[in-house]
Amino acid sequence: MDFPIYHADFFGNRGVIGIIAVVHVLINHPFAVGILPLVTGLEWWGHRTNKPEWDALAYKILTVCFLVTTTVGALTGVGIWFTTAAISPFAIGSLLRVFYWAWFSEWVVFVSEILLIMIYYLTWKKLTGDRKTTHIRIGLALSIMSWLTMAIIVAVLGYMMNPGDWLQEASFLSGYTNPIYIPQLFFRTSLALAFAGSLALALTAAFTEKGSEFRSRAVRVFSGWTLFWLIPLLVWGVVYYNVIPSGMQGNLPVAFGTQAYESQFGLVTQILLGVVIATGVLSTWGLAKPKTTTIVIWLLPLVLFTVLMSYFERAREFIRKPYVIGYYVYSNGVRVNEMPYMLKTGLLANSVWVEHTEVTDENKVEAGRDVFMLACSRCHTLNGVNAVRANLDGMYPGQDEWDPQVIDEFLKSMHGARPYMPPFPGTPLERNALAEYLATLKHGHSIAPPTSVAASRDSR
Repeated sequence: MDFPIYHADFFGNRGVIGIIAVVHVLINHPFAVGILPLVTGLEWWGHRTNKPEWDALAYKILTVCFLVTTTVGALTGVGIWFTTAAISPFAIGSLLRVFYWAWFSEWVVFVSEILLIMIYYLTWKKLTGDRKTTHIRIGLALSIMSWLTMAIIVAVLGYMMNPGDWLQEASFLSGYTNPIYIPQLFFRTSLALAFAGSLALALTAAFTEKGSEFRSRAVRVFSGWTLFWLIPLLVWGVVYYNVIPSGMQGNLPVAFGTQAYESQFGLVTQILLGVVIATGVLSTWGLAKPKTTTIVIWLLPLVLFTVLMSYFERAREFIRKPYVIGYYVYSNGVRVNEMPYMLKTGLLANSVWVEHTEVTDENKVEAGRDVFMLACSRCHTLNGVNAVRANLDGMYPGQDEWDPQVIDEFLKSMHGARPYMPPFPGTPLERNALAEYLATLKHGHSIAPPTSVAASRDSR
């Protein structure tokens, strides 16, 4: 509790991170990791068969991906660091200590990737003829570097779900080789390659002549590419699911359907499975009868993969709750091994960036506001996404007033009722103060600003 408190009260803290992260992955996986080996392969095939139309199509696809990845992709990549550092500095600090050399290596690989994509794109029309082989080798090196960037980061993502032996050994190697790493890596690789096939298929509509024989061949190639990678995608998806800790698997109904639709978990999973099946059917159609396909058929797999990727990222982010780093740090920033100490001494007494250091009869509601900011604001807003006011309305409908004692009882047992919420990390007096504060929200009263960074008491 040594960091300033940032609170975004519309999308919410986790919403801000989630939106930027999902957009970044939707760009990184198909536009970089998946498309680069496909583009390089098209260039190689055009050079080998002396068919310049394949080279021209590959260049046009690369142009789109180059522009998207070096603008929106780069901005969202930086945005992830900025938002996580502001909202969860405790988690980022822990990850940097564990994975310092991994992130240093990833930075070197990323810089190499940036240099290579600049060289690859800008020299496409210069390295021709006998020098074409050199250019293809640059594309191959770029494809490898792009995949390595993801391979390093996925180790960190796996660690955040299940640190494995690191909890006992606390070594870099044990954290890097966590149980989820390899299954997630191969799942993401397959998904990126299949996603890229659907992207290339959609771009074919813009870059080839309607009714041409070349368009039919391109549709067949990209449909076959997508269909091929669907098989390992399904296999590694099953393997990935089976290495997720059982407690986190129990969060899937809420992760997929949100709390409002968790009872419809079966329907949601059927829809997601239907997305994969529909993509397979459309890809088979394009492979078998490319001349009968239309622009809607070409665009639909891209839309379906976008839905699938977005749901996967939401589920991955949510199921590790109540932790931000599995079994090590709760989502509110309290380390698991600190919890007994916090329960005894209190959140406020151990927090620098709050206005009140203890609860009194005179400041109970204001101190409850500080407790809310420390213990709840990383996941909840007051009025926006996942708002506590709306949640309390749903829990206690039709009441003119909310009883602080009833709210306090819920806070006391909330982790048992909703395992994805961490245990309350403070003293009974602080919990009661939080209940008093939450009860004032019934009539729209709020003494927490929509966006705030509390002033350090050491600076006053």
